[in-house]
Amino acid sequence: MTTATIREKLHNYINIADDKKVEAIYTIVESEIAERLDLWEDEEFLKEIKSRVDDFENGAVKGSTWEEVKLKAKKPSKS
Repeated sequence: MTTATIREKLHNYINIADDKKVEAIYTIVESEIAERLDLWEDEEFLKEIKSRVDDFENGAVKGSTWEEVKLKAKKPSKS
């Protein structure tokens, strides 16, 4: 199973899991989450954001309107 599939399954499970299970999962990863929350101090993250903004501003990638994003989000997934 790919990491992407595992992530999707975890996201879906957390959305429907009962409160005790969600709290148990959070307890397991709480310290790691706290370490990663301040993305504005993460040089790799900032470099990636700058690269994406540059690509958008110089026309290398096309952005989407809010309406396009909402329509895409409402489409059923193909998985």
